[in-house]
Amino acid sequence: MAEKPESPVSAVAGIKRLAVAVAAVIVAAFGILLMLSILIPADTVREKVQAQIRAVTGLDPVLSGDIAVSLFPTGSVRFHDVSLGDIQAGTSALTAEQLVVRLRFLPFLIGQIEIADVTLVRPTITIAFAPNGRSNWAGHVETLARALQPSPDRVKSFSEIRIADGTVLLHDDTFKVVETLTSVDVALAWPSISKSFAATGRFVWHDEPIDATLSLTDFVAALVGDRSGVKLRLGGAPLKFAFDGNFSHRPTFKMEGMLAADAISMRETLRWAANWAPPGGGFGRFAIKAQTSVVGGTISLSGVNVELDGNSGEGVLTFASDGRQTLQGTLAAEALDLTPYITAYRLMTGNDWNRRPISVAGLGGLDVDLRLSAARVALGATKLGRTAVAANLRGGNLTVAVGESQVFGGTVNGSFGLASSAAGAEIKAQLRFSDIALEQALGDLVGIRRLEGKGDLGFTLDSSGGNVYELTQALNGSASLVSPKGAIVGINVEQLLRRLERNPLAGRGDFRSGKTPFDLLAINLKIAQGTASVDEVRIEGPAVRLALAGFVSIPTRDLDLKGTASLVASTARDAAPPFELPFMVQGAWGDPLIWPDAQALINRSGAAAPLLDAVRSRLKREHARPPEAPAAAVSGPSAAPPAAQPASSAE
Repeated sequence: MAEKPESPVSAVAGIKRLAVAVAAVIVAAFGILLMLSILIPADTVREKVQAQIRAVTGLDPVLSGDIAVSLFPTGSVRFHDVSLGDIQAGTSALTAEQLVVRLRFLPFLIGQIEIADVTLVRPTITIAFAPNGRSNWAGHVETLARALQPSPDRVKSFSEIRIADGTVLLHDDTFKVVETLTSVDVALAWPSISKSFAATGRFVWHDEPIDATLSLTDFVAALVGDRSGVKLRLGGAPLKFAFDGNFSHRPTFKMEGMLAADAISMRETLRWAANWAPPGGGFGRFAIKAQTSVVGGTISLSGVNVELDGNSGEGVLTFASDGRQTLQGTLAAEALDLTPYITAYRLMTGNDWNRRPISVAGLGGLDVDLRLSAARVALGATKLGRTAVAANLRGGNLTVAVGESQVFGGTVNGSFGLASSAAGAEIKAQLRFSDIALEQALGDLVGIRRLEGKGDLGFTLDSSGGNVYELTQALNGSASLVSPKGAIVGINVEQLLRRLERNPLAGRGDFRSGKTPFDLLAINLKIAQGTASVDEVRIEGPAVRLALAGFVSIPTRDLDLKGTASLVASTARDAAPPFELPFMVQGAWGDPLIWPDAQALINRSGAAAPLLDAVRSRLKREHARPPEAPAAAVSGPSAAPPAAQPASSAE
């Protein structure tokens, strides 16, 4: 027989009865809380809370301020002016404006005091390391480790500790570290049942908020210094960081695991973390992943895969912080674009020396010893082949040693250095280019594109100044260039000499075109305060020979040279003497003016001989003529004018 369905009236009545029952339970609970708040003295609650904190953690905080107990509507106790002293030194490792303890609801209904969680309000936590490596928290950590050891009679622990608007002060005199974390808001998941520990929250460091997560697989082992698994995540605008591995600190601190980090701007990250920024440009997008080993203050990275400004490399790195921050390592890359890093040190801007100030202030914050190798390197428009260099930065002095680099179709080796000076920057360079393409090399280095062929270029230079132009003004050193075969572009010396040999007074004409091939080019310069004295410029070709001497102004890029050009003498016995022509080279070294010696051309011209004889005769007569009487000795109108003489035909 079918069951008769419940009427709507009966359903509504049932809901009302349930609601009344729930309301009665709630009223009864509040009534019990109200009764307990009257029956249980506040001092009793305070004493039980203190005893439970001591039993769970082993720590005995000093409660020197007022205590506020609230049992209704929820149970909580507020301790004011709380401190935790250093057992060894008698100083405060922790102070807080308030310690708020929230009680468990259900146990409290039956009159038992059990802590649900603890909150430190605006605490200041001081972590100081002595020269022997022991911190002011060492005694508290040992006490906490003993309290958390597994035991049958261990008191049930509260599950969470919170830090609200805290400050952490870190001092380490050995490594000269003084750091402050502010606005610390962290929730600590206390190991009430399992061995693990977790902390999640955020803090502000160097004015940047950082989200942080830390987890330990064995909290007690971590406290006593034994090996424990660890996971750490840090995330903020300057940097994202992750570590997954294990650590221990007995007998010394040691950490091993996989590290990964990335930043939108490496320059901003360095400025934020170390108050240091490298000079020049670049240092943008950055990422690194490596197997990490930390022992004491030394961080070793193996299997490194690093990316910076689109460049990627592999190798090993070591960072040490033993008084000074030092970075060492070896990196290899397939291709490197170093253009962003040399913008501040570019020699030329257009057709003039770079006058942009050279900044070397960022060289003093970090010591670096790196060895880099790459199959291809780009330095602006200059392309290098296989390259191996060693960069050493110590005490603000940067030295780059070039083992060998394929450049300009040849190779280069040597070293150059950059350091701070009273004038701004001090440079030293000793480089040797072998078998390089002269037109490309001299064009890229100093803006001269007048030589074709291959050769060897070497120079030793030193100077100081605030920019490249000032460096050229104070430049000292020497330079040499030797080329076994090539050509001077923009002039055909043989054609010019043969034209003037035939007709010395035919006019200069436009001879700044064509080429002058040579079988030997040798140049030796001595440089003092920006002026190069030309000790030797010798050019020997199949048809002509040239020799030059004079001065070159490096700051103004001007030439002032004198030389002699001659046609190669014939080997025949009855051949005429070779034609020689003195000349001058003046003006900008990128496009100089070449002037044949006019006196030599006139002397060689037979048609000019009568004119020269007439000029010489006139000069002899004027030299032999007696001097005229003074004007004061001539008397008025009686003085007759001198007799007019006929003009010489030579005149």
